[in-house]
Amino acid sequence: MSSHIFADLHIDPSLHKDVDVYAVAGNPIAHSKSPLIHQQFAEQAKQVMHYGRLQPELDDFANAAKRFFFAGGKGMNVTVPFKLDAQAFANQLTQRAQLAGAVNTLWVRDGKVYGDNTDGAGLVRDLLAQGIALQGSRILLLGAGGAARGVIGPLLEQSPKCLVIANRSHEKASELVKLFANLAASKEVALEFRSLADLEHTAKTPYPFDLVISATAAGLSDESPLSAAAVANIFTPSSFAYEMVYGKTTAFMQQALQRGARISDGLGMLVEQAADAFLLWRGSELAKHIDPRAVLAKLRN
Repeated sequence: MSSHIFADLHIDPSLHKDVDVYAVAGNPIAHSKSPLIHQQFAEQAKQVMHYGRLQPELDDFANAAKRFFFAGGKGMNVTVPFKLDAQAFANQLTQRAQLAGAVNTLWVRDGKVYGDNTDGAGLVRDLLAQGIALQGSRILLLGAGGAARGVIGPLLEQSPKCLVIANRSHEKASELVKLFANLAASKEVALEFRSLADLEHTAKTPYPFDLVISATAAGLSDESPLSAAAVANIFTPSSFAYEMVYGKTTAFMQQALQRGARISDGLGMLVEQAADAFLLWRGSELAKHIDPRAVLAKLRN
């Protein structure tokens, strides 16, 4: 796999005869680590494939995806801002994609486009790999947008004691609580919502959390969704703070560090969700041949 493809933002599968072609689609996409990650999985599993980048215009995802698959593309990872477009583009959604309300992985089989969401599974596997016990734990999820919605199902499947969704406004958080109420009940998880302001008061949030996950866009602009009063109320030194943004120590992570908590960015989630996509495309039997943690260690270096 030659390095020049990493600069190409408009991969054309028809130029790569006799090789299965995959891509990551987003806008912007030049910064994406997905080509590096999938290149390493392909080397580990001895798969011959080509993986490039695709940067559709903001209003043109469906046409770009159509061209990619018509030209012979086999599968596509989808990132910001196209996960809802990808959901609309797919003919058939997996159950977890339906629940997540967004799609980050597409592939073609028998003339049909399938859509899945591997984000939540990737988050859970990264947390477990870092030794974070999820069963019976108290989890706080910050944000109620697509990133949050994509991980609620897999988190509930781990049977935490409670999962609290906190958002600036109550409305979106309460919608998510309704949406996932049946799954939460089946797993005997207390699923609740709060406003971000509610996190400041012990009357409304009477206990700290074992795990606090930031699924907001605040990390991209070096802001935190949490006030100093909320930080003092929800973190203890035994808490773990997980930031979905990767590649920097965000304001949210710094707040957690000041309370003595452990922290992680979202790079492991990126690698683990990519592993799921790779196995969907190339076959689940390759699971024993790929090592996501080794790929992550390489990226960290």
